[in-house]
Amino acid sequence: MTNIGKPYEGKPHVRFDEEGQNFLPFTLAMGKEDVVLDWNALLEQYIAATNTHHFDQVEKLLSPRAVYWFSDKTCATLPEIRDYFEQAWRTVDNELYSISDVVWIAENEHSAVCLYTYHWEGYVSGTFVSGSGRGTNVFAKEDDGSRKLIHEHLSASPRQTGV
Repeated sequence: MTNIGKPYEGKPHVRFDEEGQNFLPFTLAMGKEDVVLDWNALLEQYIAATNTHHFDQVEKLLSPRAVYWFSDKTCATLPEIRDYFEQAWRTVDNELYSISDVVWIAENEHSAVCLYTYHWEGYVSGTFVSGSGRGTNVFAKEDDGSRKLIHEHLSASPRQTGV
C-alpha cells in the first residue's frame, strides 16, 4: 500500500492497491459526526483516481447522471466527461492534480457539497507548467446506497485588481 496524490494536511490518505489498481475503502462509523469524514474519504479517492490517468478508475466514483462544468465546456454524459479527461491527460504530461482549502458547505447522509482550490502541474511540450483555480463538487447517495460524484464545477480563480 502507498499513498498517492497530494492529500491536504490533516485529512486521511487514500489507500491504493498498486498491483490491481483497486481503491481500498476506509472503514468509518456513520454517526452524524462521521458523515463529513465519509464524504471526505470519497473526495480523496476521487483525487487519487484522477491522478491514475485511467478514466475507468475515475468513472467508478461518478454518478451516471454526472455533469461537469469546465471554463470552456459543459460535459453532460459520461462519454463526454471521459473525452475531456483523456484530452487533458494527453495535453499535460505527468499531470499531478491536487486540492487544498476544502470547505464542506453542506453535508448529510444523502448529499454533500464542498468548495476548494485545485492545483495542477505537469509538462506541455517538454516545458513545466502549473496552474490553479477554484472548484465545487456535489456528491450524492445513489439509489443502490453508494455515494458518487454527481457534479463538478471548475473555474479560474477570480482576478484580483488593485492589489
